[in-house]
Amino acid sequence: MGRGYHAGELEVQERAGVRGMASKIGGSIHETIPPAASAFLEQRRFVVLATADRAGRPWASVLSGPEGFARALDPGTVRIDAEPLPGDPLGENVGVSRFAGLIAPDLAARRRLRLNGQLERGNDGALLIQADQVYSNCPKYIQRRSGGDEGVERKPALIRRAGSLTGEQRDWIRRADTFFIATLNPEVGADASHRGGMPGFVTVAGDRLGWPDYAGNSMFNTLGNIAVHPWAGLLFPDFESGAVLQLTGRASIDWDQSRAAAVSGAERLVRFEPEQVVRRTATGFEATGVFAVQSGGTAVRR
Repeated sequence: MGRGYHAGELEVQERAGVRGMASKIGGSIHETIPPAASAFLEQRRFVVLATADRAGRPWASVLSGPEGFARALDPGTVRIDAEPLPGDPLGENVGVSRFAGLIAPDLAARRRLRLNGQLERGNDGALLIQADQVYSNCPKYIQRRSGGDEGVERKPALIRRAGSLTGEQRDWIRRADTFFIATLNPEVGADASHRGGMPGFVTVAGDRLGWPDYAGNSMFNTLGNIAVHPWAGLLFPDFESGAVLQLTGRASIDWDQSRAAAVSGAERLVRFEPEQVVRRTATGFEATGVFAVQSGGTAVRR
């Protein structure tokens, strides 16, 4: 994978008219993990992984733990000492997914590290990612939050699986100001990214979701993957309860400029329709405190 863009990313960059800018920004993609990135990762208490299931559908999953649970063993390898949560598709995906994308966000400082590479299981059961691409993103569109108390007790989890959304889940999505998205190029790799905005930036019509795509880093890793493999996995965290809503389904890019113009700041729109839904309570977020809403904080508009 290395520094080069794949065909889907190039296609979207060309259509968006940012090919030259993307070529320049591509120089910020590292093939190994710089020391600053290693130090940043080791301070994180949760990461989101993108993996694929047996059918090639991407899923976004969260793993959490104390500082150091995710760390760089060397410039080419990340080790994650955390087991997939019961009921999370990651538990099965680890055995079949060739690739993993990782995003490690610092919600308080509005910073994020992204790393894509080959997924392996270590002899001792740890998750290992052999890095192909490592880069950071600017703080745009991250809703500022800070950690809470670390002494909150974990609660028994309740897991529900379905093929469509419930009314309560639709309302959850409408209230969301943050979600994480997993995408895949089956021949190249997986990617985990972040989307944020004011509550209501994700629209819901039945089981069909949509959201605006705003100006970003011009790499188009997410949309480039969707261009060649029209699937995505979404993860909506509930920052108060620690619950998560995971979806996998069909994704597409809506290039119609008249529809994009109806959404302030949007350059294009993304459409999504879930095929499978997993709702889980008591993920462990509430035990680490990483998803507590910052008192007095203000939303940062995407």
